[in-house]
Amino acid sequence: MQRHTYESGIIGNCAYLAHVQKDTNISWLCWPRFDSSFVFGSLLDKHKGGGFSILPDCTFTSEQHYIENTNVLTTEIQCADGAYKVTDYAPRFNLYERYFKPLMLIRKIEPVRGYPRIKVTCKPVGDYGAFPLQPLQGSNHIEFVGLERPLRLTTNVSINHILNEEYMVLSEPKYLVLTYGLPLEAPLITTAEDFLMRTISYWRQWIKNTGIGNMYQQEVIRSSLALKIHQYEDTGAIIAASTTSLPEFDGSGRNWDYRYCWLRDAYYILNAFNNIGHFEEAEQYFHFIANVTVLDSGRYNPLYTITGRNDIDERIVDLEGYRGNKPVRIGNQAMEHVQNDTYGQVLLSLLPLYTDRRFIFEERHDSSRWIDNILTKIEATIDEPDAGIWEFRNTTQEHCYTNLFQWAGCRAAIRMAKYIGDARLLKMARTLHDKAVAKIEACYDEKRGVYTQAIGVPHLDASTLQLIMMNYLDPDSQRARNHLAGLEKELKADKGLFYRYLHADDFGRPQTTFLITAFWYVEALACVGRVKEAVDHFNSLIGFSNHLGLLSEDVDATDGSQWGNFPQAYSHVGLMNAAYRIAKKLDRPSFI
Repeated sequence: MQRHTYESGIIGNCAYLAHVQKDTNISWLCWPRFDSSFVFGSLLDKHKGGGFSILPDCTFTSEQHYIENTNVLTTEIQCADGAYKVTDYAPRFNLYERYFKPLMLIRKIEPVRGYPRIKVTCKPVGDYGAFPLQPLQGSNHIEFVGLERPLRLTTNVSINHILNEEYMVLSEPKYLVLTYGLPLEAPLITTAEDFLMRTISYWRQWIKNTGIGNMYQQEVIRSSLALKIHQYEDTGAIIAASTTSLPEFDGSGRNWDYRYCWLRDAYYILNAFNNIGHFEEAEQYFHFIANVTVLDSGRYNPLYTITGRNDIDERIVDLEGYRGNKPVRIGNQAMEHVQNDTYGQVLLSLLPLYTDRRFIFEERHDSSRWIDNILTKIEATIDEPDAGIWEFRNTTQEHCYTNLFQWAGCRAAIRMAKYIGDARLLKMARTLHDKAVAKIEACYDEKRGVYTQAIGVPHLDASTLQLIMMNYLDPDSQRARNHLAGLEKELKADKGLFYRYLHADDFGRPQTTFLITAFWYVEALACVGRVKEAVDHFNSLIGFSNHLGLLSEDVDATDGSQWGNFPQAYSHVGLMNAAYRIAKKLDRPSFI
């Protein structure tokens, strides 16, 4: 069986993300926000999804690559009549003391060899493919109407050729500038070339400003660039993925909308940005977390929209689905779940205010109220079963992972209470800390020498790898080694892949491994001193990327196929943190 991979790359500018297939088609683009309806969505429906492609009139082969150290993507098409290259990018650069990041997609088409005949097709749609946008012809543009604001395609390609879907000979560079709302009102060619040069320069400077070491540098650079454009810069939110309803495995029904920001991932994301020395992104994300939680007097939601709202209703839309996989879900019911690890995650997110001197004193104002608010939530929920990190839809348990983050959050609160000199909060944090420890220890199966998924259940869970990574268990202890061995025995697949769990859940038994848990496994190996194995497994895991180094959420252990929403930001976070852990453990000079 042929390995399934996602044959696309992504471009973005921290205002939007677009997927570019190897055949040049823009198969996914949501405007004006990450969580808006798509204007191109053939990824989920080839008939209703519209499209934006530049295709030859004969059979062809194609290659894709990123311009080095950028999010600028090139696709080269080879056919009988010749060859041409399409360069796709989302403009991003410094302008007037801020970042210029318009809702503008620029495509440059240039001949490479011969005189290929090409056809440019641009068919945007509205309301998840419910209707096509109507084209209105201008002198040098096409305006598409039907949405709240118009789309405009400004180009030096024949407008009639595009509208009539006719082929033309490509003998000179052509430019396509698609905008939402505000049109391009500037010279086409010089603006497109200037924006391209500035965008390339911006990304390369951004990479130069990272603190990426020599180990796995190429993979960490690509992961960093991918993670960066999953951040919605206007609010600082970071989405799990730019797509919805790409199945966890073929025919699974496990099709979810990931275009939201999960609080439970705050700890890992902040670690990733800190590990590459990018304070600005971490600070923006921290402020998003603070805005949606610190002033919230009620229960935290597991996830929020990119603007910090919690009105996320899940519904099913009438689309054929990726490779026929239904349902296609918009919104995510997990918003309604009880996930009590989030309170610990938020406390860990606040801790840098007190330990990182790059934050100034004014950003720590009203500390006692902040900390008391969150500790009170932990106190109210520490005995409450929840849906857990994997968001079981019909099962609640007292999860070890939840208690671990309550423990870690209380450890952070102890440090913060000491810093501000609040004896009452210090006592409260210590009391809850001890209670969380008791809960975690109640998950310990002495006979097998492992911590189970939850109190009173026998199932093992890869999330308990965090017991070692977060130093709840001393990595040098026999208990840590035994726990890791127990998880390996039950959940480890070939080539370093790792299942989240293997017991049946609401949708049956999982059939694919979860990529971030495989990177957690690598980290755990490094923690307990099995560094060579960590390196070997890391080397294996990077082979599960697509042709551009992009990672999916899930991997089929039988054939290495990619599944799940793509690219998955948290898989890239896992790669970045695992590479950092290995490099730190080895601590080798660069010339070795």
